[in-house]
Amino acid sequence: MCRHQPPCPTADSADREAARMTAHHPEQGWSLLCNGVLLFDDTGELLPDGRIIAPHRPMATTLVVAEHGKGALCSRL
Repeated sequence: MCRHQPPCPTADSADREAARMTAHHPEQGWSLLCNGVLLFDDTGELLPDGRIIAPHRPMATTLVVAEHGKGALCSRL
C-alpha cells in the first residue's frame, strides 16, 4: 500500500501512528494514514481490519514553578 521511502510503518506495528497522512479532516476530527489507519483527534484509532484502539491520551501532569521565591502550581495538558 505504501510507496514512501523508507516505507511507513504497517497498521500492525507499534509505531503505526508515524505513517504519513493521506487525508486530513480536522473539522470532522479524523485523519487517514498511509497504512490505512483512521486516526481520531481523541487519539483513538480504527485499524484497516476493523479493530478499535481506544483513545490513549497522556495523563495531565502538574508542574511546580518557582517564581521570585514563591511556588506556584501549573497544569500541563
